[in-house]
Amino acid sequence: MADRLSDPSAILTAIGVISGTSMDAIDVSLVTSDGRDRLSFGAGASYPYRDQTRRALQAVIADAERAASEPLAELEAAVTADHLAAIRSYADDQGLDFGAVDLVGLHGQTIYHRPERRFTRQLMNGQAVADALGIPTVDRFRDADVAAGGEGAPFAPLYHRALAQELEQPVMVLNLGGVGNITYVDGDTVIAFDTGPASAILDDFMQRRLGRPYDADGALATSGRVHDELVAGFMANPYFDRPAPKALDRNDFHRRARVVESLSDADGAATLAAFTVESIVAALRHVPKRPRRWLVGGGGRLNRHFMARLGERLGVPVEPVETVGWNGDALEAQIFAYFAIRSLRNLPLSLPSTTGVPRPLTGGRLHRPGQPA
Repeated sequence: MADRLSDPSAILTAIGVISGTSMDAIDVSLVTSDGRDRLSFGAGASYPYRDQTRRALQAVIADAERAASEPLAELEAAVTADHLAAIRSYADDQGLDFGAVDLVGLHGQTIYHRPERRFTRQLMNGQAVADALGIPTVDRFRDADVAAGGEGAPFAPLYHRALAQELEQPVMVLNLGGVGNITYVDGDTVIAFDTGPASAILDDFMQRRLGRPYDADGALATSGRVHDELVAGFMANPYFDRPAPKALDRNDFHRRARVVESLSDADGAATLAAFTVESIVAALRHVPKRPRRWLVGGGGRLNRHFMARLGERLGVPVEPVETVGWNGDALEAQIFAYFAIRSLRNLPLSLPSTTGVPRPLTGGRLHRPGQPA
């Protein structure tokens, strides 16, 4: 194993794992790559947090002071255990022998992200995972970027560039997760930034109002009336004119979004969905050419209302990433498998045009099985 990891030309196999800001699942996938342009990927799968872990995470994320400063050792251990369970379930489900895996890439669970303070926090004990699986494990992918003055997000662009090598360009890759983010790819030009709140702002509204985790197929939003004056008020936020790169925390717009509380369920959902769509359209202010097509990943690609409205507003094809053979459910996990390989080889994970770091920058922390904590 050591010889393979130290050989810069070796093709390595890595498991990638992430739970996004929506905390709806722990996603696991597999990538085989040289960390550059040679790339293939395996199946993806999702596994739930235990209810108690998810509830504890939600409580911490809602309390910024706790999220930033408390040790949270017990919660981190629970997050790590749930991720380990997800990895083992994935291996069982896929018939995967851990002996064939060179690396594990663990994003961890983001609970606090304040790049203006040069601080980001993801809960995860990478050493515990390396010891439990007997596989070298990389975590702390965002720390170096934020410490260097970068936004620490979005972190998908260099993986998107590798995937998009053969596509007609410029192409825009949109991730509709808890927060929306885009990657613009046109040859060597790669631009990325967070567009604004995506699924999280509507999901939280649905949970408050109806006790549902999300608006299935966008049915409620489709049935409501958009209150354009409220959408215009949201879009007056200076964030949307701020030059790229730029990034958001999951909850940055939630307090402002409370203005929809006086609306009906349907109108509130329609208005928040319209805000998400307009925030994505505003991304065109910050790229040099209009993309020929948009490829959409994340859970939001399954929301028919989002997809239809984006197609109407953008005037070019807006398609799920599956249209070009990518796996939208696995994409985020694949990123951190690919980045584990790049981290091992000291290759950049972020660029000045993706996170605002002063120079192309690597990151991640490697844990070898049995090494001192």
